[in-house]
Amino acid sequence: MCSLIEVYAHDHKAVPFSSVIIALKYRHVQNDIAYLLFVFAKFLRVTKQYLPHIARLCLISTFLEDGIRMWFQWSEQKEYIETTWGCGFFLATLFVLINLLGQLGGCILILSRNFVQYACFGLFGLIALQTVAYSILWDPKFLMRNLALGGGLLLLLAESRSEGRSMFAGVPTMRESSPKQYMQLGGRVLLVLMFMTLLHFDTSFLSILQNLVGTALIVLVAIGFKTKLAALTLVIWLLAINVYFNAFWTIPAYKPMHDFLKYDFFQTTSVIGGLLLVVALGPGGVSMDEKKKEW
Repeated sequence: MCSLIEVYAHDHKAVPFSSVIIALKYRHVQNDIAYLLFVFAKFLRVTKQYLPHIARLCLISTFLEDGIRMWFQWSEQKEYIETTWGCGFFLATLFVLINLLGQLGGCILILSRNFVQYACFGLFGLIALQTVAYSILWDPKFLMRNLALGGGLLLLLAESRSEGRSMFAGVPTMRESSPKQYMQLGGRVLLVLMFMTLLHFDTSFLSILQNLVGTALIVLVAIGFKTKLAALTLVIWLLAINVYFNAFWTIPAYKPMHDFLKYDFFQTTSVIGGLLLVVALGPGGVSMDEKKKEW
């Protein structure tokens, strides 16, 4: 490094020594960024075949857990609905049965790659039904998380449309169907609502730093700029927060907090699955990443 500085100073006697140091540091930072991007590209190549499967499993995890919970807490769930809404034994039982069969059936169809679009529409309906039945509509935090979950399903629906077209690879098609690209846009925007619930409005340095970095990343995902890298960064961040704050396995099963953290953990895992779909499939046509290819 010293020899490089001496040569630079000899050839550029008018340039201050501090400018040389800054230039070298800037080049070093550029090399580090280039290396990180290389590692990220290599990660995508290695995980290309497996990432969509992991994403789908994560995405349906909250529906799978809730369906199993409906089975083991049949009486409690039925009693809650019957007491809250005064709808009687039959309607309360029907509600629990629809949730049980709808969620478990939808998960099986999605994992087996059969009738995925119908499964997604069914799960959309169950999200809406639970939002009303459990009064989530009036709780902004849980409402935004349910909307984020819907965003993950939108991305899964867009992926299934892409697979459907691939069956007719020899048939000429348009560059990209508008419904798919707008579903990807809607899915991205809804997914970032999860992170709005994680912002902490206090004056500590750590909270301010977390809010600034988190806001920058969710904006990048929403507008579709450096989307895959931003989404993967959010996956790592959200995974760390989920394991640390929603560690339901550390709470005895008989305590109400156990079920609350378990619900939160799997719902967050589903949003992680949606972000992994963004990493695997890209942002879609309505994004800055896609528009850059046209410039």
